Amino acid sequence: MINIRTILTLTRKDLLLETRQQHTFYGVLLYIASTTFVVYLSMGQPEDQVWNGLFWVLQLFVCINAVAKSFLQDSKSRMLYFYSIVSPSNFILSKLIFNGLLMLLMNVLSWAVFALLLGNPVNNLGEFLGISLLGGLSLSLVFTFLAAIAAKAQQQAALMAIMGFPIIIPQLLLLMKISAAAFSPVVQEGWWNMVFMLVGLDIMIIALAYILFPFLWKD
Repeated sequence: MINIRTILTLTRKDLLLETRQQHTFYGVLLYIASTTFVVYLSMGQPEDQVWNGLFWVLQLFVCINAVAKSFLQDSKSRMLYFYSIVSPSNFILSKLIFNGLLMLLMNVLSWAVFALLLGNPVNNLGEFLGISLLGGLSLSLVFTFLAAIAAKAQQQAALMAIMGFPIIIPQLLLLMKISAAAFSPVVQEGWWNMVFMLVGLDIMIIALAYILFPFLWKD
C-alpha cells in the first residue's frame, strides 16, 4: 500500500545523504564540465544535429554515474533494515522520485555548460528544456529500475551495462528525434505522438517497478 508520508521521508533521507556526501555530486559535475570542454576543444561549436546528439549521449553517461548507484551503494545490512520498516512499494517509489529530482538537476546543469561552451543553437528554448527535463526523468526511471535488479547480482556494474544499453538506445534515439524539433521553426508532424509515447514508456516503467520490485525485495 502506498504511503505518501513514508515515501517523502525516504526521499528526504536520500536527499540528506546526497548533501552530506557531496563528492558524488561534484564528481558528476566535473564529468559534465570536462567532457563538454573536450568536445569544445575538438569541435568548437558544432552544428545543430551534432549538438543535439552530443547532449543526449552526455545525459546517458551522466545518468549512469549519478542515478544508477542508488541501489549499488546500499549494503546488505542496510537493505535488511529497510526491509523490516518499510514496504517495497514505498521504497522503490521513493528511489524513483529522488533519482528523478537528481537527474532533473543534472540535466539543467548540463544544458547550462553546453550553452556556455558549445553555444545555444536551440530556436525554441522552452520546448527544448521541457523535452530535456522529460527525457532526463525517463532515463532516471529506467536506470533506477535496472539498478534495483543489478543490486541482487554479484557482477553489478557488468549487469547494468548488459541490461541497460539495449533498453535505453531506442529511448535515446526517440529523445533525439523529439528534441530535434526545438532546433527548427517548423513543427514536426507527429511530434505530439512521440511525446505521448515517451510519457507512456515512463508510466510503464513506473508500473513495472511497482509490480516487480516486491519480488526482488523478498530475495
